This record gives sequence, structure tokens and C-alpha cells, in this order.
Amino acid sequence: MDVHRRVLVEQSRFFAEKLRRDGAVSHSVEICDCDDVEIYVETVVLMYCEDLRKRLMGEEVSKVLGLLKVSAAIMFDTGIISCLEFLEAVPWSEDEEEKVVSHLGQLQLHDSVAEVLQRVSAEPSTSTRPDEIFLRLLTGILQAKDDKARREMKTLISRLLRDEAPDNSDRHDVSKDTLYHLCHRCLSSLVLCLSEATCMDESRRDRGAIMSEIAREADNMQWIVNILIDKKMGEDFVKLWADQKELAVLHSKIPTMYRHEISKITAQLCIAIGRGHLLVPKDTRFSLLSTWLEALYEDFGWMRRACRSVDKKLVEDGLSQTILTLPLPQQQTILLNWFDRFLNKGDDCPNIQRAFEVWWRRAFIRQYVSEHDNSQLQITVCDYPN
Repeated sequence: MDVHRRVLVEQSRFFAEKLRRDGAVSHSVEICDCDDVEIYVETVVLMYCEDLRKRLMGEEVSKVLGLLKVSAAIMFDTGIISCLEFLEAVPWSEDEEEKVVSHLGQLQLHDSVAEVLQRVSAEPSTSTRPDEIFLRLLTGILQAKDDKARREMKTLISRLLRDEAPDNSDRHDVSKDTLYHLCHRCLSSLVLCLSEATCMDESRRDRGAIMSEIAREADNMQWIVNILIDKKMGEDFVKLWADQKELAVLHSKIPTMYRHEISKITAQLCIAIGRGHLLVPKDTRFSLLSTWLEALYEDFGWMRRACRSVDKKLVEDGLSQTILTLPLPQQQTILLNWFDRFLNKGDDCPNIQRAFEVWWRRAFIRQYVSEHDNSQLQITVCDYPN
């Protein structure tokens, strides 16, 4: 390149150092290990531009990152500032965002890039704590007035919470305390709704409004429980739900059409336990079924007919597996009661014949075989020198 010494010396501290001799008519500077000659040449051309901001308008982010890299290498301060101003002002795609953050980190321009990166990071002292934001978002969804918007935001937030960050150690995630705080809030609302429903004749509100509110609060609870299960934080909720004796009593006092959404929570937990996604002690599992199994039986017909989202087979498999994780005497008690109910209710009762068959084999066949199995195993253990 044939360029003017005056321009290079004024614009670049790198060239000012190389061309510091006075009185010389011409100089020759050789740039070794030049990664991209075209970008290097264009960066030098930028030194002749009076309005770099206007010159960079319409350029691609990736090209400006290249110009910035060369400007930093030759200490072209005006070029650095103009490239950073461009990057701060233009929108980035997701791919471009990764490149910008990576390139600026490698260039180590320190304070000069802080303003550019404000859109992807914030100082701890000036930003709201992540958990406060999560609580605000989740609470807003639970209290939303527009049902369609509420469903859309539930789907969006659930997906975002499931997304994996590149480095999980740097990920800000919703806390267990926040989720359980919302669980207790939903439980309190459910108790109030069901209390009002038991006094429906005395209430001034119409049945449709009460039914809608119960369904809404139950749906809210199901959503939070799904998040807990996805986050592997749901074990404590199983015990919390098993302890809801008051709620279960209120549940039994109101018509099935008002309450069946609540039994979907029990079904949800049984499915998770049956898949091994919730690991809880056997006493908690038995307590869960002792409190809510009767309600699930009573509501199953309504759940199956009224809720398109309920997968009958999935619920039956989850319930079967949960029962089969219990000690044999408890399996027997539950399955003999189910046997009598199923004969009278048919399709309005979960069909857990598979669990019944497994229990039968455990109780009457395998146990008999083990009592008559006289095979022995002898293991000889010897000490060998090291």
C-alpha cells in the first residue's frame, strides 16, 4: 500500500512509533502474520475518512468486529471508538451476540467495551436480584386476568426455565424457596375456594365463577409442580400435598364437576413417582395415596371426559408403579380395595390391572418359589500377597 506518512502517524500510535524518524522522504513498514489482508487494508483506508460513523452504517457486525480487531492492534483510537459505537447501536442476532462478547473479551479493551456489553450484562449493584425477577414473573402469570395470555406465558416461561445454559455454573435459576412460596400461596387459595364452594348455597357468587376459580388455582398448582419436577425439587411437595388433610376433606364435600382439576395434581405426582422423577420415602408415598387416592378414584371419570390433556393410560401406569413401590402388605390393602371399586365403577375407575397382576405374582407365586428354593452359593475368600 502506498499511503501518507502524516495520516498514519496522526491516526495510529503503532505507525507513529514505526515512523518516528524525521526528515525521511519515504518509509517501508512490513506487517507480518496478517490474518485478513482485505480487512487490514480497509482499516487503513478508514484513517482517511472524516466521518467514520457514517462510513460504517450498513456494514455487517462480523465485518466491524474484524475492523475493530485491526484497529486495536495498530492502536487506531478513532477506529476503535467508532467500531464500538457501531456495535453498541445496532441490533445483534443470537449468533452475532456470541461473536461480539467473545471478540470483545479477547481484545481486552476493558472500560471501553463496558457500554457495548450493557445489553448482555449488568453490574450486580445496579441490577435486580434474579430471584426477585423470577418471583415477579411467576406471580404475574398466576394472577393474570387474560386466560389466553396466561397460557402463552406459562408455555414460554416453562421452556425458558428448561433451556440449558452453556455453563450451568453461571446460570441464574429460579430458587426452590421461590417455587415453594408460590406453592403455599396456591394451596391457601385452593382452601379458600373450596371452603366457599362448600357453602355455595349461602354464597352470593354464582357457581360458574367458583368453578372457574377452583380450576384456575388447580391449574396454577399443576404448573408450579411441573417446574419443581423438571428442576428435581419436587420431593418436598409430595409430602406437602400428602399432608393436606383439610383440603382433602373439603374436596370430598363439593361436586365432582367443581373439584376434578385438583385430582390432576395427585395424578401428576404419581406419574412422576412412577417414572422415577421423584424419589420420596415409602411412608410419604403411602401417605400421599392415603390422603388423595380415594379422591382420584372419585374424580377419574370426570378427569378422563372433561380434560383433553389427561392421558388415561399415563395416569394408570403412574398410579400402578407408585402402588408397586410400597411394601407388600400396603400393596395388598390398596389393590383389594381397588378390585371391589373397579367391579362396581368400571371405566370411571382407573384400570390398574397390571399392578394387580404384579402384586398377585409377588404375593402368591414368587414368594412360594423362594420358600422352596434350596439352592446355595458358597464363596471362598483367600488372601493373596500384594
